[in-house]
Amino acid sequence: MSKGVRNIERLPKRQRQQQLVQIIENNPFITDQDLTRLLNVSIQTIRLDRMELGIPELRERLKLMAERSYDEVRSLPPDEVFGEIVDIQLDKSGISIFEIREEHVFSRTHIARGHHLFAQANSLAVAVINDEIALTATADIRFIRSVKLGEKCIAKAYVRSVSGERGKAKVEVLSYVGDELVFQGHFNIFHSAGEVSGNEGGNEHENRH
Repeated sequence: MSKGVRNIERLPKRQRQQQLVQIIENNPFITDQDLTRLLNVSIQTIRLDRMELGIPELRERLKLMAERSYDEVRSLPPDEVFGEIVDIQLDKSGISIFEIREEHVFSRTHIARGHHLFAQANSLAVAVINDEIALTATADIRFIRSVKLGEKCIAKAYVRSVSGERGKAKVEVLSYVGDELVFQGHFNIFHSAGEVSGNEGGNEHENRH
């Protein structure tokens, strides 16, 4: 997200629409509610601007991204990835989206249970590896702020290094709500180019779900 789009006050329509296009290009996952906050206008104005500019609503943008051609996940069946993958380039990067629903939160506080955020990041870190077998060896994670009911968590994975001979990879995952970082994880992944023990495989299957 561009830092220059915060605290905009009552821009002329043309300038506001230019900013709207820039914001959505930088973050196609942004909601209309977040746009109203950034551009200081009503949600009706945001919707009218999008219609005039031919920009679809968030749900349609996500559908279009999911339909794009991207690499096929090798290390996990698609239904075992926690969250919906909308973009992936094996051994490079990946993006998934996870909406926080009633079954994911504490009933009293409506705050998401941490293991769901971990599961999204962990499964994406495994999915991005270009191998039929990939298992989490260790993970260094940090929860930066609570995620609440109804929020959409966008996880972005970046493969920092891959060693084919040793069968090891390092993946960083950053999870956002809007433009705010909420979770960070560094994952060490073993894949089948190296030797993987049965214990490491067991840990992965426990963490992944």
